[in-house]
Amino acid sequence: MFHDFLNLLYPKLCYGCESGLRANEYILCTSCLHSLPVTNHHLEKDNVVEKIFYGRIPVENATSLLLFEKKGVVQKLIHNLKYRGHEEIGPYLGAWLGNELKELPQWQQTTMVIPVPLHRKKLKIRGFNQVEGFGREIARSLEIPYRDDLLLKISSTETQTIKKRIARWGTIDETLVVQNPSSLQNAHVLLVDDLVTTGATLEACAHKLLQVPNVRISIATMAVTH
Repeated sequence: MFHDFLNLLYPKLCYGCESGLRANEYILCTSCLHSLPVTNHHLEKDNVVEKIFYGRIPVENATSLLLFEKKGVVQKLIHNLKYRGHEEIGPYLGAWLGNELKELPQWQQTTMVIPVPLHRKKLKIRGFNQVEGFGREIARSLEIPYRDDLLLKISSTETQTIKKRIARWGTIDETLVVQNPSSLQNAHVLLVDDLVTTGATLEACAHKLLQVPNVRISIATMAVTH
């Protein structure tokens, strides 16, 4: 009764359409959930995400759970996660994708999950790394460690959105450092991020990790742009 009373005072709203959620709904209402543009890229070889990295970095597997569309439900989800502090969205998407990846032999070969890092200043402002919950849930599903202490961002950079990919990669690469590289030797790293667009950030992270002997890279993100 107490929870019902709280819900009456502070109703839980769908992050997609802002309608009230029913008792059996979480994060999204049934209508928004069914409208999500699910990619199923992890079921396809040579999928869209893999092709982003062709000729740039060697990738074992790559997938994005959802397709990002401007003003769509996925954009609202990621905006609520990153800028409105609704951290529960990350684990929700991570558990969803993780439950699918754990059934696929090629994804079971990964040995650790590493998130794209945030600089400590941005982490202090935001209060959390928006990729953490997503990555931890995937790691839990695959029964492998989540390591956010091996790849670090050591200095903040200017906003990258208007830079071309090549120039952007060089700037990002200068801010990344690998700690305790012995822990990465012979590892199959699953790099996770919220959104892949040009792939520049993930490419820079992968290049750093690939400097360690015998590292292999797979990639998983919440969403991918067209």
